[in-house]
Amino acid sequence: MSERTLRASEIAHFLYCRRAWGYARQGYPRSEVERLEAGETFHGRHGRGVLAAGCLRTLGYVLVLAAVVVLAVHLTSLVLG
Repeated sequence: MSERTLRASEIAHFLYCRRAWGYARQGYPRSEVERLEAGETFHGRHGRGVLAAGCLRTLGYVLVLAAVVVLAVHLTSLVLG
């Protein structure tokens, strides 16, 4: 038996289902490959959506702060006139 490095994903696979992990180590093809690929696609799309939402939230905070600064400058110019 040759030594081989185990990856974190293999350990997670083992913890999830030892039988499936063993089959994969023996070279058997994975069942439900289409569902796995669909899940990877979904999670990739979801991750990009989460990133976009975070960027939009930050942009919203910046715009609100800019509006407050503009309002403060405007009110100051009215008072000091």
